[in-house]
This record gives sequence, C-alpha cells and structure tokens, in this order.
Amino acid sequence: MNQMRCCLILFILSAMLRAASSYTAEKVTDHGIDVIRLTDAVHDVGVSIAPSIGNRAFALKVHGKDLLYFPPPDIAAFRDSGARQLNGIPFLAPWANRMAEGGFWANNKKYRFNPDLGTVRLDSNDIAIHGMLTSSPLWEVIDLGSDGHSSHVTSRLQFWKYPDLMANWPFAHEYEMTYRLTDGVLEVTTKVRNLSAKPMPVVLGFHPYFKLPGVPRSEASVHIPAKEHVETDAHLVATGELKPANLPDWVSLKDHTFDDGYTDLTREGDGRAVFSVEAGASKIEVLYGPRYQVAVIYAPPNQPYICFEPMAAITNGVNLAHYGKYNQLETVAAGGTWQESFWVRWSGL
Repeated sequence: MNQMRCCLILFILSAMLRAASSYTAEKVTDHGIDVIRLTDAVHDVGVSIAPSIGNRAFALKVHGKDLLYFPPPDIAAFRDSGARQLNGIPFLAPWANRMAEGGFWANNKKYRFNPDLGTVRLDSNDIAIHGMLTSSPLWEVIDLGSDGHSSHVTSRLQFWKYPDLMANWPFAHEYEMTYRLTDGVLEVTTKVRNLSAKPMPVVLGFHPYFKLPGVPRSEASVHIPAKEHVETDAHLVATGELKPANLPDWVSLKDHTFDDGYTDLTREGDGRAVFSVEAGASKIEVLYGPRYQVAVIYAPPNQPYICFEPMAAITNGVNLAHYGKYNQLETVAAGGTWQESFWVRWSGL
C-alpha cells in the first residue's frame, strides 16, 4: 500500500511539473534588446514583447508562424530606424487615432498641445495622431511569471513622472499593461489609474496588425460585428455623425479596403464583440471587452495586413463630447481606475 501511495504521489508531482513547464515567461536579449518571451508549449505559441519600445508585442507565433505584421528584420533594426512605424501591437495613449483642434477639451477647459516638445506626433495634415507612447522607452516590468495555467508579464508606465508628457496631457496617471497566454489565447489587459484631482477622459486604444500566415489578404474575408459607421471628414476626423453600417456577415478583402470606424458593436453573451479574418480553415479572432466601444478597421490597398483596433472612444471623441456630439465618452474619476482587455485567438493554423 505504501508503495502504491508513493507511486501515486510521484505521478501527481510529475503531472504538476509537466503542467508548470508547459508555460514559461522569461527575459531574454534579442539583438541587444531586452525582450520578454511568453510561451505556451501545449499549444505551441510564443509571444515576444519589447518593453523599451512602447511595450509592443512584435511577434505572435503559432506553430512557428507569425500572426503579426512586423516587416523589420529584427527588433534592433526597428529601434534603430526610429521605431516610428506602426506594426505588431502598438499602444495608442493617452489618445488613439486623431485629435483635432490642436488640443483637447476636458472638464470644460481647453488644453493645447505643444508639438515643440517632441512628444506629440503629427500626421500629414498637422493633426495630432496616435498619442505619445507608441515607442516609449519608459515602461518597466513589474511582474513576470508562469504557472500550470498561464504565462504573463505586467509592465508599468508612470506618466506623471515626465514633464514633457504631462505638458501635452496634464493628468497625473499611470498605466499597467499585462500580456497573458492561457490555453492558446493571448489576453492584453490595460489598467489606467488616475492620480490627478479631476476626472480624466479615456480615449486610448490599440492598433494591432494581423496577417494570416501563408495566405494573401485578397483571399480572406472579415466579420465586423457593428451596427453603426462613424462618419469622418476629409482628414479622417470623426464628425460625430453615425450612420447604419449595413455590413454583410462577411466582407471579402479581395475587393474591399478599410479605414473606417464602427460603434454599437454586437456583443456575445459574455459582453465581448468578436471580430475575425479567415481564409479556408485559417482564422484569427479579436475579442473586445465591453469598455472597448469602438472598432477601427484598417486594411489599406496593396498591403498584406488587416487591423482590428480596440478603441475606448471614437476618433476625436473627447472634443466631440465637449460639443455635445458624442455621448459615450468614458472618464476615470479622480483617484479611480479604468480597466479593460482584448483577446486574440486563432484556429486552423
């Protein structure tokens, strides 16, 4: 009996060790850049994140096939190029997409941008775009680990410490972002803590670039679960007008391109909206948590990728809210916290 008990204990311990070793989270050096690698050996998934370059995930490999569009030959080449190009999974904050009027309204006060500080990026029409953190070196890893169920990394950016950032978004706050691999699914969670004395508008987002490995984009179709289309002006700035999206269940990318915003998203029973691109048996899905109210779909001509962009608000939403043209703006109260996730999952790869 004692021998049987010992064998059973050894079997359980062996199973626990196998489960624990299925997930790993480690800090490595890739071409001289500190990189976090999360792995899920059971599902043969690996995620690579560069905290010092905007905390950007730049590789998501399933069975050795990368689901992210990242054209530089390596992460160091990307850094050395200036890291201005968007690829992988960039974080857009404090605002996503375009912020018109040379600044923004908050708490009935107008704050103007100072582009001379070098923290605000302007598009070809001199409109501030994509926030200030897409390639920020200011992230620090505060938690890294794995167990028998997942691997994860959490990084923090203390925005309030940096005067050149605060000058263009004068709310003391900080971000925590967690990448987590669980059961062959990547979850990206963002937490915002408002440390200032006034409510802060939440207009952040992400700009993930996806591609189906080995499949031309022209052979793929997309599912966009949205009821309303966000109308924009000639500079792609939202006007506040919404029109019915009138989208079929599936749209072929053979004869369609996108640079469009959508809202009034169709949700599943768990509150998540499921966007997808597929060709044959291959599929990538992006699931938005409830507080991501807006999706920007970006699939420009003659490019191999498609972007399903989770957004907390429509483009220029903070200004439109001030003028009474947008009533879905979220804010985080003084001393409060805002948190939401999106997920990436796949099949047939």
